[in-house]
This record gives sequence, structure tokens and C-alpha cells, in this order.
Amino acid sequence: MELEIIYQDEHLVAINKPSGLLVHRSEIDRHETAFALQLVRNQLGQRVYPVHRLDKPTSGVLVFARQPETASLVVEQWRQRDVEKHYLAIVRGYMPDFTHLDYAMSPPVDKYAKHERVKPPQEAITDFTSLAQVEIPVAIDKYPQSRYSLIDCRPHTGRKHQIRRHLKHLSHPIIGDARYGKGRHSRYFRDHMDAPRLLLHAWSLEMHHPYTDELLTLIARPDRIMRQLFDRFDWNLALPETLLSELQHPPHPSMDAFLLPAEVRNADKP
Repeated sequence: MELEIIYQDEHLVAINKPSGLLVHRSEIDRHETAFALQLVRNQLGQRVYPVHRLDKPTSGVLVFARQPETASLVVEQWRQRDVEKHYLAIVRGYMPDFTHLDYAMSPPVDKYAKHERVKPPQEAITDFTSLAQVEIPVAIDKYPQSRYSLIDCRPHTGRKHQIRRHLKHLSHPIIGDARYGKGRHSRYFRDHMDAPRLLLHAWSLEMHHPYTDELLTLIARPDRIMRQLFDRFDWNLALPETLLSELQHPPHPSMDAFLLPAEVRNADKP
């Protein structure tokens, strides 16, 4: 499979990672055989080095360095919080126009990860901006109608599962989140709206080029599953202008073809 490359030069390469694809090997998903790191390496014909991560079910901008020394320079930008990231999410309920959440969290411990231990809470800060809302006449939970919001999420820190956990804390979990979400809503979107994935997409990343200091703005288009929900709910004009402009171009076929069966099964968990 060929991944969509959204930026490359002699030092960096950025892809639009599909939902369901691991960034690299993990003891939690020992059965998986496809990894973004390996696929990008094969596609370019050289080794690449990860500088950040996206959760397996999250899609969007993912950056690799083409040399170890470049990776070190880029990672330092993440440490200095000199990178601006934006995610789109579809969540349960109507969210306020703007929410600034400063809520520390202990890193989650997966029961399948032998070497993970409980650690003290770490600072975690996220800004949430509501872009659009919809109400559908279906009683999925305890109300006769069901409400959802399209939101832009800007994390200022990079904690594991930060956006997903912060939205759970706010009682607005992401649709399709098998770990922190509401199973009834996720199953409804899977069965009736052709949306079996976590509806979280890293659509924008701004960073400085490690050698030229040029400001790079990397944009990743959502896949077919999310785009058809934007159409269904009449949300296209509520999208950020830079993303809306990018959506005028034909989609890359890999974004619509790649959804691992394991991720579809995960969406069914409560």
C-alpha cells in the first residue's frame, strides 16, 4: 500500500496516516504486521525516524525525519512546545463555543504492556472550539433526540490519549472511541452511518523547518468516512478555511482504502 505523502524534502517527510495503522511496532498490538514507519521506509527506499506519534485509530498528519540528527532537532521543538497541532473530532452532545481545559492526568497503563507502571499526574492542556452541531431524531441513549458537535482540538501538551481523555472528562466523548467513549453512540454511527472508526483526525500541524527555520503548515484531508459525515450533517462550510480549500482537491485513494478490520472490531466495544 502506498501512503499519501503531504510533504517531503531531503530532511523531512510527512504523511496522512490512515485510521487503524500503527506508527511502529508495539507490545500491545503484537498481531499487527503493518506499520507507518515500515511503509514509509519502503516507499522512500531509506530509513526514517519518528519524531512524534498518533494513536492507532487516529488519522492525520504524521512527520518523520530522514536522518537521526534531524529527528533530534525536531523532537526538541516538541519539547519546547514550539509546534501547533489541530485535530477535528465528532463528539457526543453540544459543546460550548470555547473550552480551555487544564487538567493533569496520569499516563494510562495498558494491561497488555508489561513494562508500563502507574506514574504521577502530568500537566495536560487542551483548547476546544465548537465548529458545528447537529441533532438527529433518534433515541440512542436516554433522550428522544441525539446531539453531536464537530470540534477543533488544539493540544498544548502531548500526553498519551490527551484529547480523548480530556473529552471524556468533559462528558463529550469522541464517537468511535472504544476505550473512553459511549458504546451505544459508536455502534449507531458504525451500523447506520458507515462510520466504524474513531472520529478523530489530526488535520493540521505547524512547525519550523529544523534547518531553514521556515514555518511549515502541513494539512491532511480527512478520509471518506469523515467526509461523508460532513456532507450528511451539512458541516462542510463550518470546517477551517485552510482545510476546506484542501478538500477541493481529489482525495488520495489510500485514505479511503485503508481501514484495518481490527479497528472496525474495536469500535464495537463498549
